[in-house]
Amino acid sequence: MAIGTLGWVRATERLDLLAEPVARAVAGLDGVQAAEIDPGLSDTAAFCERYGVAADEAANCVIVAARRAGEIRYAACVVLATTRADVNGVVRRHLDARKISFAPQEDVVELTGMEYGGITPLGLPGEWPVLVDEAVAVHPGVVVGSGVRRSKLALPGAVLCGLKTARVIRLAN
Repeated sequence: MAIGTLGWVRATERLDLLAEPVARAVAGLDGVQAAEIDPGLSDTAAFCERYGVAADEAANCVIVAARRAGEIRYAACVVLATTRADVNGVVRRHLDARKISFAPQEDVVELTGMEYGGITPLGLPGEWPVLVDEAVAVHPGVVVGSGVRRSKLALPGAVLCGLKTARVIRLAN
């Protein structure tokens, strides 16, 4: 899979570029590639510009905290960088939450074992739903985080759909 100007290799050949939970997750997956990047360019806009990746080839993974009856549940939302997830509408209703917000950075880092700015749907805690936007699900090759800021993963959207807790929905309104 050739996306942008990066030198992609099988992720299983470069486990040193992945956060520990991500390395465990990619072990059983086909079609996942990794590439090293400048960690200062991990944020989507800077990454895409520097490495020649179109915004519609990059996907963002945001973690939300859904609240109902004093209980907090976390979920991941995966959308193309050209799309915004309708967190307060679609996502809140899908998770049957009274209140929803982006999860605090410190909580996300602690609960996932990943670096902020490198959060990815691969290797998240097993009980967390992974809500994959329809456009990501059908994408032939999309770039996501690797759990650390110094690399990225490339994979077909179908790989994300195959995750145990994945749910494909239209995340944008």
